[in-house]
Amino acid sequence: MDLIIGSHVSFNKDSQMIGSIEEALSYKANTFMFYTGAPQNTNRCNIDEQLLEKAKVLLKENNIDINNVVVHAPYIINLANINNFDFNVNFLKQEIKRVEQLGVKYLVLHPGSHVGLGVENGINNIIKTLNQVLDEKISVTICLETMAGKGTELGRTFEELKQIIDGVKYQDKIGVCMDTSHINDAGYDLNDFDKILDEFDKVIGLNYLKCLHINDSKNEKSSHKDRHENIGFGYIGFDNLIKVIYNSRLKGIPMLLETPYISKDDDDKAKVFAPYKQEIEMIRNKKFNPNLIEDIREFYK
Repeated sequence: MDLIIGSHVSFNKDSQMIGSIEEALSYKANTFMFYTGAPQNTNRCNIDEQLLEKAKVLLKENNIDINNVVVHAPYIINLANINNFDFNVNFLKQEIKRVEQLGVKYLVLHPGSHVGLGVENGINNIIKTLNQVLDEKISVTICLETMAGKGTELGRTFEELKQIIDGVKYQDKIGVCMDTSHINDAGYDLNDFDKILDEFDKVIGLNYLKCLHINDSKNEKSSHKDRHENIGFGYIGFDNLIKVIYNSRLKGIPMLLETPYISKDDDDKAKVFAPYKQEIEMIRNKKFNPNLIEDIREFYK
């Protein structure tokens, strides 16, 4: 089974997607995910067409299919909060245009938190916003992410996501991004992933599953805390994650790591290092390295 696997990478105004691709290649990845700007604010640089053309050449030279690349929408968009309706609509429309300009197909979006308005009101607000944003001309698929259920988060069950999808007019513009850490924390048992896929298919339909976030979890099942862990070092475990990644029903679906950076104190200054190259190597070899974190710290001495 040919894996489509990568990780979160950076995107900055100077190198833009060229830098993202180069970072992904340094991890031996064949896909990647990025924010088009800081996830906590609305600051966005203009897309440089010359850099974009060079990025497209770099993708082709390295056999990375742009259709497998993913953009993540910023956290500041909360579709479930009707008080931010105009902002949500306008900013999400702008973000979609940026993704289209980049030639990327998938935009992952947290459904939102109802902030005390209640589940039904929150879901209705998400539907209302998406129906205001989406039309038949949009080439981007909005991938609603499965959430851990922290606080008043929505999208914590397949049924909640199905309710959102059912209310959207242009359902062909909607997909789902399944996050392994989130579904664990939401209460799904990753000791039997095929059972999870059966349930997903029954409730939503596997045709809606467009990408996966591959993360271990610092939390036990049903904790509703949303704290990612490095591959094999959490409660989900390496073997379970390998069964997810190599499941034949997920063939051709992009898989992205969002595991924590590894820290190291050096001369009283904390430094952090992305573990993605080593984690992707473990995944490709299907062999867990229990010394991964210490090995990375040792490597960067």
